[in-house]
Amino acid sequence: MRLMPLNFWLRWSDAVVAAWGRWAPPGGVLLALLCSLLMAVYSEFGEAKPMEMWQWLDIAGEGGSAVMAGLWCLMVVSSRPRGRVTTLLACGLGMIALGNWADCLDEFYRIPHEAWWDNAVEAALMPGGMLVLTWGLFAWRKEQRLLNEHLQQRERLLRDHRGFDRVTQLADAGYLRQLVRLERREHPGEPCAVVMLDADQLPRCLREHGQAEGDRLLQALTHLLLLNLRPTDVLCRYAGDRFAVLLPLTDADVATRLAAQLRQAVASLSFYTRDGVLIEARAPHVVLAEMDDSEADPVDALVAALNRHRASSAP
Repeated sequence: MRLMPLNFWLRWSDAVVAAWGRWAPPGGVLLALLCSLLMAVYSEFGEAKPMEMWQWLDIAGEGGSAVMAGLWCLMVVSSRPRGRVTTLLACGLGMIALGNWADCLDEFYRIPHEAWWDNAVEAALMPGGMLVLTWGLFAWRKEQRLLNEHLQQRERLLRDHRGFDRVTQLADAGYLRQLVRLERREHPGEPCAVVMLDADQLPRCLREHGQAEGDRLLQALTHLLLLNLRPTDVLCRYAGDRFAVLLPLTDADVATRLAAQLRQAVASLSFYTRDGVLIEARAPHVVLAEMDDSEADPVDALVAALNRHRASSAP
């Protein structure tokens, strides 16, 4: 006795996939299709159990586990960018969902003992899914460590998110001054430097292409500068087209070399607008100041020096 013929389940699976595909990502569509095909196989090759033999507690536990693992899989593929980590996490959760679904179907269908595929499906999907999921979690851990190092460059010692720039997600001028005071208090007598640079191409981009393209240029400059900094350095957007970098425990020679590296990186940036227009790269003005134990604010001195530098180089 069968609950439903094979062609019924195939038509039902087509309808489920079509409805699911209207809002679910491709990974969710594939999972729904595999669950439907698994149900069709059990319906075709198994014998339906009478209702009085159904174990409702097992059905709730195994079916609920399958639903939850499927939802977790859908959440992963819909909230993360594509890549190896996302694929491993989604595949592991999908295999676990299918394994629990196969266990749940066993409560409705009696499979002949000579049908080796039933035990093979259950024995392979759950352990295999856990293995793949563990591999994905290990890769995710490595990814998260890199992201934490990247975040550390933006936010090193303080956790006051109110002082962050909306466009670049960098700390602002007030945050930079707090870091300078904190660095002096925490490491008195130790070398420390602050670098300030500007982006001459920003005013032209704003004037010719609008605020949205100017924001994209600022974001591109932010990522470029972060890639050229050490994990302990802190990048801030001081104001407008000006960026500042705090270089803790850094002497003048190293700071000069890092400042030259940042200048070269910005000068080589090729930025294209959404319309394909190239914003020509320009070498930024760069000034450097060493911090000492005096009460003078090195940030104010850098702003004044940068203003003089720009004025002297203006046509």
